[in-house]
Amino acid sequence: MSSLDVSLAGKIGRFELAASFTTPAAGITGLFGPSGSGKTSALRCIAGLTRLPQARVSFEQTHWQTNTGFIPPEQRGVGLVFQDGALFPHLDVRGNLAYAQRRAPAGRISFDAVVEMLDLAPLLSRKTSNLSGGERQRVAIARALLAQPRLMLLDEPVSALDQNARDEIIAALLRLSTELGLPMLYVSHDLAELARIADHLVLLTQGRVIGAGPTSAILADLSLPLASLPHALSVLQAQVLNYDHASGITRLAIDRQEWLIPGQIAPHQTECRLRVIASDVGMSRTAPVDTTILNMPIARIMAAAPMLETGQVNVLLRLGEAGAGQRLLARISRKSWESLNFRPGEPVHLLIKGVGLVGPD
Repeated sequence: MSSLDVSLAGKIGRFELAASFTTPAAGITGLFGPSGSGKTSALRCIAGLTRLPQARVSFEQTHWQTNTGFIPPEQRGVGLVFQDGALFPHLDVRGNLAYAQRRAPAGRISFDAVVEMLDLAPLLSRKTSNLSGGERQRVAIARALLAQPRLMLLDEPVSALDQNARDEIIAALLRLSTELGLPMLYVSHDLAELARIADHLVLLTQGRVIGAGPTSAILADLSLPLASLPHALSVLQAQVLNYDHASGITRLAIDRQEWLIPGQIAPHQTECRLRVIASDVGMSRTAPVDTTILNMPIARIMAAAPMLETGQVNVLLRLGEAGAGQRLLARISRKSWESLNFRPGEPVHLLIKGVGLVGPD
């Protein structure tokens, strides 16, 4: 599989960057870390906007930077979207898009297709100063697409937007990634946002990569700091089986076990991504009875990590009695762990108090 290969070393002002990772040149990869961890610096180096003397960047076996060569940003085939949209204020929406199209090589992404995909037809004659934040970002994404990119680079594109606009932009990016087969690198400090959109995660802290891999694996890795966050979570891939009108419940299949979610969430056989908060997962040695909880799958304990400062235990589980399914985190009290004498390797019944739909996969 083709990939994005990055090795960055050097100082940007007083900040030292020493970050290396490889991620597939497909889907959406999230760069996550606290403010000042080097996310934007890494993105700018990949784009070629910041040049470090000791850096290697390759995309799909094309070397953008090596010890002996450097391809400038305009020749890398990247589409850039920043937090503020960075639109030309003297041009209307059509002018902003036309400018990008004139400067781009001929490609498969047409003006009309972009306008339709991002619902921009009503905005084409509007001045950029008269756009809402969400509208500005849709135009910025369209302008980046009309540059015919091989890779999209997005630096916190929804952080300044309200929740409705965020949802709109994220849904658009997911659709574009799927329909166009366009890989994206997406910077954010919002873990719930990345759990929704990212197929892979790269974790940075103090300019260094501390973890990289599929989102589901990184979120459930007990050795990484994400598992110890107050709102640690897991993501699960599910398939819609059907919707029962009488009960108002959608049935889903996850690793050959049935899960139930209130409401009609998606058509039959739709692939969905679900979010489960670790503290919403309880554990039982016996099958629960007479309970209001809808989802009680069987899983196997794989590992556990005490959180001494909180009196809790993080538990890594894998779904299915044999423990061959997807990873799931549970956070229970140390008292419960010890009094029930749970041990790695044992099968348990889970009690999932809440399941959040984060959208079609």
